[in-house]
Amino acid sequence: MDREQGERPRIAYLITNSEIGGAQAHVATVLEALGDRVEAFVLAGGEGPLLPTAQALGARTVRLSLLDNALSPLRAIAALRELVKALRLVDPDLIHAHSAKAGALGRLAGWLLGIPVVYTVHGFGFKPAAPRRQRIAARVAEWLLAPLTARLICVAQAERELARGLPVAARRIAVIHNGIADVPERAEPGAPMHRIVMVARFAAPKRPDLLIRAFAELAEPGDGTLAGCELVIAGDGPQLPAMRALAQRLAPGRVVFTGNVAAVPALLASAQAFVLASDHEGFPLSILEAMRAGLPVVATDLPGIREQLDDGRCGLLCMPDSVPALADALARLAGDATLRMTLGTAARERWAHQYGVTAMADATWSIYREQLPAAAPAKAPPARDRA
Repeated sequence: MDREQGERPRIAYLITNSEIGGAQAHVATVLEALGDRVEAFVLAGGEGPLLPTAQALGARTVRLSLLDNALSPLRAIAALRELVKALRLVDPDLIHAHSAKAGALGRLAGWLLGIPVVYTVHGFGFKPAAPRRQRIAARVAEWLLAPLTARLICVAQAERELARGLPVAARRIAVIHNGIADVPERAEPGAPMHRIVMVARFAAPKRPDLLIRAFAELAEPGDGTLAGCELVIAGDGPQLPAMRALAQRLAPGRVVFTGNVAAVPALLASAQAFVLASDHEGFPLSILEAMRAGLPVVATDLPGIREQLDDGRCGLLCMPDSVPALADALARLAGDATLRMTLGTAARERWAHQYGVTAMADATWSIYREQLPAAAPAKAPPARDRA
């Protein structure tokens, strides 16, 4: 593409899938926050809503038909070729990659084309809680790709600690917490507890099954702690049919599955508590959304979540993979309106001070600026191609 002197820097945002998810929401937030500073291009696989959202925010988009989460090496090679071709046309000053597969292919493509790559890790795949085969594959991949990373952005201090074991200089690792913009909707956690909400994709590492089982233990008609409460789980994914069947068996008529919800703030405002049960996480946006709403949070005690919730000052942390722990936490909240109010207020205050958009956008822009001076003069793709 032709360039003119003085243009805004051209940033290619690359993500594996354009589906609804935390990483996709983060990309949309960055696009909106930095819209007047960069010329944005979004490259993604899939048919999800991120691409039209990006267009509405003023970005140009490229759908990559071969980019997906499949593990096939042959398909990955074909996707890399497609990506290299697309990047030659976009001719960016910088690539900002998100999600594991896009992060891998993006760094390879950046190396081939001589374009610096910033990679935001929304959660390393080699966390101790991840399945063993996944841990090994993810660690090997990140070890090999680390030297091709101009800057590595971690969304939590715990992720930074994991990154220290990779062959990447500490000065090239930054922590930028996810941030989200404010909305007018607010919850009233001190009201009688009639609704609990979880917002998540029905796929690993999320564990809606744990929440359904814990809720069912407390939702017995008549004398159950949560007898007058409903559980609402918003989201979609491959495990949804199995979760519907589990809920129908254990708590018939008490669990509502809404599918993907556009008006998440309104849903959260209608609840008195938010729950996120997971096997492993980075720094989940769904918890930030609940904190912004002023909801008390019940969540698995994982490093990134512990950081979000200020070591339990903004919510109740539960042992991983434990139905009894979740049930105990829900029972505490159900029986104590003052506790719900105290935790919800603390959560809202922590979000306001720590997790707004401005700090995240400014820190991201600073990292771009560090890389752009070296990238800007080299705008002759054929000369720099290694492909």
